[in-house]
Amino acid sequence: MTQFPIGVHPYVAQNTTAPAYWNVGILWVILATGDQTAESYSLMEQWCPKDSGPGPHYHDQNEAFYLIEGTITYIAAGQQMQAATGSFVSIPRGTVHSFCVESETAHILNFYAPAGFERIILGMAEPAPTRTIPPQDYNGPSPDREKVMSLFQHYGMHVVDEPDVLRQAR
Repeated sequence: MTQFPIGVHPYVAQNTTAPAYWNVGILWVILATGDQTAESYSLMEQWCPKDSGPGPHYHDQNEAFYLIEGTITYIAAGQQMQAATGSFVSIPRGTVHSFCVESETAHILNFYAPAGFERIILGMAEPAPTRTIPPQDYNGPSPDREKVMSLFQHYGMHVVDEPDVLRQAR
């Protein structure tokens, strides 16, 4: 008989009913949290608009992306990579990276091991009133810089002070 850690059990998450949030112009659907996986991983589904994506940063977690639909340019460890529908992208922990959505929208599965990054989204985002990318004119709540930096520090996200070359020419 399989023994699971306390509070952890097999489950099914449906993207139509899993918790959904708007943050930084992206729709995030939380499919698996550290609480559900004994902190071993988290999984989020994202719908992103053109030109979205973070500037240079790194995580204390391994990160992976599966691009369900769209095109994205990644820079990881100084290497530029193109990803299109059906691509898998692996970013080892500690690797400085950034990305930018090139297509009108992108649909992504975003995985972190161990878990933790999802708590940044949960701490910064607000529940999505619709399961759509936020409207372009949507501003959302003003982020409290101290809170954001505290979440980043606590959950292993590190902003890097280097040029965001994917957005310089835009």
